[in-house]
Amino acid sequence: MAIVLALFVAAIVAAISYWWMGIYRIRSKLHWIPELPRLPLVGNALELKNTTEILGKLEEYLNQHNGLCTIELATYKFIVVSNPTFLEFVLGKTDILNKTDEYKFLGNWLGKGLLTAAGTKWKRSRKMLTPSFHFSILDLFVETFDSNAALLVDLLDKETNKDSFDIFPYLQNCTLDVVCETSMGVSINAQKNPKSDYVQAVSELCRLVILRTYSPLKTFEFFYRFTTDYKIEMEQVKILHSHTMNVITSRKEELKKKQNGEEKEKIDDVGIKQRKVFLDLLLEAKIDGRPLTDTEIREEVDTFLFAGHDTTASAISFCLYCLSVNKDVQDKIVHEQKQIFEENVNRNVTIRDLQEMKYLELAIKESLRMYPPVPYIGRKADKDVVYTDGNIIPKGAGLLIVIYWANRNPKYFPDPDTYNPSRFENTTDSHPYTYIPFSAGPRNCIGQKYAWNLMKTIISKVIRNYEVLPCGHKLEVAAETVLKSENGVKVKLRKRDWNQI
Repeated sequence: MAIVLALFVAAIVAAISYWWMGIYRIRSKLHWIPELPRLPLVGNALELKNTTEILGKLEEYLNQHNGLCTIELATYKFIVVSNPTFLEFVLGKTDILNKTDEYKFLGNWLGKGLLTAAGTKWKRSRKMLTPSFHFSILDLFVETFDSNAALLVDLLDKETNKDSFDIFPYLQNCTLDVVCETSMGVSINAQKNPKSDYVQAVSELCRLVILRTYSPLKTFEFFYRFTTDYKIEMEQVKILHSHTMNVITSRKEELKKKQNGEEKEKIDDVGIKQRKVFLDLLLEAKIDGRPLTDTEIREEVDTFLFAGHDTTASAISFCLYCLSVNKDVQDKIVHEQKQIFEENVNRNVTIRDLQEMKYLELAIKESLRMYPPVPYIGRKADKDVVYTDGNIIPKGAGLLIVIYWANRNPKYFPDPDTYNPSRFENTTDSHPYTYIPFSAGPRNCIGQKYAWNLMKTIISKVIRNYEVLPCGHKLEVAAETVLKSENGVKVKLRKRDWNQI
């Protein structure tokens, strides 16, 4: 018994020693980057304890050290970066492609989909999925974007002439409907039924991921599995996985019947031929010559859902807020819309219309600069990477890439807190890594063209139907899974008289 106990203690000591040596190795190789003062064991965690304070603290750190410093969360070392030169280096390196450990909190839901996959798995998935985001595929989705935007406009009617209301939930449900229809070919009716089990499960899982990220104890899987949050998470995951798998099974059966000539091309409720969706492309796709398993398909569909709906809703809500407090910009957009749609304000938008919305694009670019949907991303070095002058980014070091502050660098964006779309009229002289709302490099956002088309469609539809007015609301920006406002994104709406334009 004594021998067994001694061996057990020795194993524990060896494991702790190995773990500590890894921490020491990373610390020692990062001597060349300014280090912030930290507390024993907790590091800088207490300063970054909630979603509304973290961006302000990161700004303070980065301003002190030219956009590059290190912090510690517990004993884990992060390189915090907004410096464009350093960003260009790390985002372009194939040895710094993997995500930090925090992304594993999405694992129960998303598995090893494109967002969370690492190494060879990510490279194969990216290559396989890239054709699904070709413009020839995405252009077919505009009709779905437009029909859901039309429903949004109808639902917003009850908010007209109120003192204020939070527009984000409306946009969140609209984009959830769009993403589900374009990814799975089914409607979940989030806009008409926001209390459905599916909609609530998506919302609850996003909430739980944030709670876990900011809870030191719950970051450890062993402890997390004993919490109530874990039980709730698995219940919600079961709802979403069950729905996605049912859709996959149903779609496979439809395709099989069609191949056997048993079923004619399906027609939807309004007599339109059913177009291919993301799921269909996954069912046809192959990795290393083999078809994807149902689990692999589910992971990619769920990843598309997670990555696509909240980010786009965030971007649109902040853009509409910016337009509400910048009437001159909104007026220019309205003038452009008038030129495109002339007197037929309610007709369906086309891909050509979206391509002609040049000034709206500038307005969205500027709101994305100020309020990027993903405020920061995490990367981890797969091996020691040499930067300059022999300085090393050590294997295992985490990088916190702060997009929010990279986009607000006053050196490249004078008066960065002022909303000014005209600054994007000529950007030929700017550093390419000062503006990265969709990240950059080989692991940039694969769906950014999809997002652009959806943002333009919804904002165009809202602006053509309503004046978006200020209501004295001040945003309380919070860095959650996406950028949100803790107190909502409140605006005021008034019916637009198209004949008076």
